[in-house]
Amino acid sequence: MQTIVDEFQRQVAVFGSRLGPSVLVFAGFWLASAIVKRIICQVGKATDPAKQDILNLIGQIVRIALLVFGTVTALGTLGVNVSALVAGLGLTGFALGFAFRDALSNLLAGVLILIYHPFRRADRISVAGFEGTVLMIDLRYTTLQGEERIFLIPNSTLFTNPIILIRQKEVAQQKAEERPALEPFHPPQPAMIR
Repeated sequence: MQTIVDEFQRQVAVFGSRLGPSVLVFAGFWLASAIVKRIICQVGKATDPAKQDILNLIGQIVRIALLVFGTVTALGTLGVNVSALVAGLGLTGFALGFAFRDALSNLLAGVLILIYHPFRRADRISVAGFEGTVLMIDLRYTTLQGEERIFLIPNSTLFTNPIILIRQKEVAQQKAEERPALEPFHPPQPAMIR
């Protein structure tokens, strides 16, 4: 019984001596991920809106990658066998990818929309029966401002259906056609004096 208690105390002492550095490693990666994301987003705000979306996406991806890498590194510092953890993450990723294939298709379509720019913010588009001005392009949805409604269109719908870009000239022409026709104004003719 005494040997079990001694072994437990030794394991607690080893764990305690590794806990501090492990927490510092994770905190360092967390801080670095926040700083890098903020820098990338600040660069995005200084550029045009089309590049801002892709830079925000890159910032999110870099932050998540740094947090995952920091977690694995911190667990390795703590003494956890990370090779088994990495193999388990691979299998878990496969299972989650299969389970969330719709969400992943929206994510991938969002990335491709941000890369290829079939439309941009403030463009007026029509897709799958929805028409509106593009307010925001996110990883999962693209937000359209309709006449009286806001539409959240899944990016996979935008990627797989034809998109009609409506130019500003066409929008002005549509609005002009919707207005009632006015009678032309003819100013009264002055009477002629002979």
